[in-house]
Amino acid sequence: MIEMKGVSKTYRVRRRDAGLGNAVRSFFSPEYTRVEALQDMSFSIPDGQIVGYIGPNGAGKSTTIKILCGILRPDCGTCTVGGLTPWEDRKRHVARLGVVFGQRSQLWWDVPVVDSFSLLKDIYRVENDLYQKNLVRLTELLDLGDLMKTPPRMLSLGQKMRCEIAAALLHSPDVLFLDEPTIGLDAVSKLKVREFILEENRNRGLTVLLTTHDMLDVEALCYRVLLIGKGKLLLDGDTAMVRSMAGENLSTEESVAALYQRFGI
Repeated sequence: MIEMKGVSKTYRVRRRDAGLGNAVRSFFSPEYTRVEALQDMSFSIPDGQIVGYIGPNGAGKSTTIKILCGILRPDCGTCTVGGLTPWEDRKRHVARLGVVFGQRSQLWWDVPVVDSFSLLKDIYRVENDLYQKNLVRLTELLDLGDLMKTPPRMLSLGQKMRCEIAAALLHSPDVLFLDEPTIGLDAVSKLKVREFILEENRNRGLTVLLTTHDMLDVEALCYRVLLIGKGKLLLDGDTAMVRSMAGENLSTEESVAALYQRFGI
């Protein structure tokens, strides 16, 4: 069970106008703006559910994921994942957690992917039998093959993303956070990633929180959708209801835009 209750998070952002004079003034008298990334955020996700977490850029999606991972500590409110508070019990928490950030990597750039996997095995203290079993299964399901012998810097975006997802699941986590995992992927790579996530959910009961801008990802994977805007939870409903609110006859991009416009975000 993932649960957030009354979570708020504010950033203090330093800002200045362009120009050398303003740069000097800012150095001696910096000006700050408060940005409310999350405001009284509350939701719960039962075990084994795939939930889409959608909203425009800057809505607070990544901040939510970072709090759930234990990277950030909220200003107020409570948060638990599997009964643990992420930032207070990080070692036990991350041992049960898999995370994929679409624009970040957990693979070592210049060594073959399989060497990165071996290092992650040691970091997570995965027993050798479980590691070998997961390695064979993930290699087959994600069609990694010869990619295992290749450094990530030589892989396409879609190939690297499949390797990133495998890396996040080598230690058999109970929960998977996916932050825009299909960003920039071609149609074939997107289908492979979607099929794999569904397979893991069906066979292992994996709980997944998926942040994305792609409504097709949501429709293909999610039972439920959370819509966030300006740090506030605006909608919590099933996929069919969200799609009907967005507009049945619109394209994917148009439906998302219509949904955001409806809620004034």
